[in-house]
Amino acid sequence: MSVTDSTKPVGIEVSLAIAEAVKLAEAEVIAAYPITPQTHIVEHLSDLVADGELNAEYVPVESEHSAMSACMGSSAAGARTFTATSSQGLMLMSEIVFIAPLLRLPIVMAVANRAISGPINIWNDHSDIMAVRDCGWIQMFVENGQEATDMTIISFRIAEDKNVMMPFILNLDGFTLSHFIEPITFPPQNLVKKYLPAYETSHKMDLNKPISIGLLGAPDVYTEARKATDDALVASKPHIVKALDEFEKMFGRKYNLVEKYRTEDAETIIVTMGSISETAMTAIDEMREAGEKVGLVRIRLWRPFPVEEFREAIRGCKNLAVVDRHIIMGFPEGPVATEIRALMYHEENRPKITNFVLGLGGRDVPRDHFKYIADRAKAEGRQGHYEIVGVFE
Repeated sequence: MSVTDSTKPVGIEVSLAIAEAVKLAEAEVIAAYPITPQTHIVEHLSDLVADGELNAEYVPVESEHSAMSACMGSSAAGARTFTATSSQGLMLMSEIVFIAPLLRLPIVMAVANRAISGPINIWNDHSDIMAVRDCGWIQMFVENGQEATDMTIISFRIAEDKNVMMPFILNLDGFTLSHFIEPITFPPQNLVKKYLPAYETSHKMDLNKPISIGLLGAPDVYTEARKATDDALVASKPHIVKALDEFEKMFGRKYNLVEKYRTEDAETIIVTMGSISETAMTAIDEMREAGEKVGLVRIRLWRPFPVEEFREAIRGCKNLAVVDRHIIMGFPEGPVATEIRALMYHEENRPKITNFVLGLGGRDVPRDHFKYIADRAKAEGRQGHYEIVGVFE
């Protein structure tokens, strides 16, 4: 019996659960190249195809650059398409990554977030995705295995919505999430079919009606093309909300663009993304027991950024401690903090914003880090430059 046939939670590695979710979504083409720590996703998909559990074309390409090129071709030909990558693999395919949104190709890609070189490092942080944060793809961060499984199916639903038609990156922390075994409840196949209709495109490539795509964008059209891509990305947000709401109605699990935890009377709010959020929640509980008014806001939707939802989530707090897992070289703040500070600039009674960088290259992020962050955020004079937490003495 397939693990997806079980009506009870199944203990499974998160990478394999994502592959099983791709099977439930009935992906038709998988273009794959192995790179740590995403390899288990595409390896398991190759097994599913070879064993006849997934009726799909599995394309073992010679590089990540080729993987994205193959994905663009299959998506343009009308096939539901999936791939996965990480770190240097994302860097290699980035030349093609930036083209897919312009062509409105609803490719779904899992990125097992990993540090980029140098030095060479195979462990987790967010430097790979932050290097291409302006690529034009819809981008989500997940916290745990159940969310990664569900969001894989939701990703196809959002990307292929005729009102959206944009590629989708699903970010999951490498190793600290991708390689953990968790109890996963798989959505029933019949309900997935109902939730996720067959992929149809209005601009399918047809040999009988040949067209040219990806042509030269001279100065007289380039600006308009880039603006149109951005407009399409921003306009996808209500359809993302709709897909999440309909998933909740059908499967009973609710996901918001921005998640709040114990923020109702919080004077200090910590902002996180990814799997460290669950460690942060435990730290918040301990600080609350000690009488501290501390809460947590987790950003799930990274692009398009949920401006209104974020502002509402942190409204009323005095101190905002933004956690980054990436350093912008030559600039005093991380990317998340930079964007949030800009977002809040014109807000009246905006909180004091401080920035903390931690967990780079897979360094452990224990609960005490978040207690330290909360204390530092309340202190005076910590604005204007990030502070690295967890530096070895």
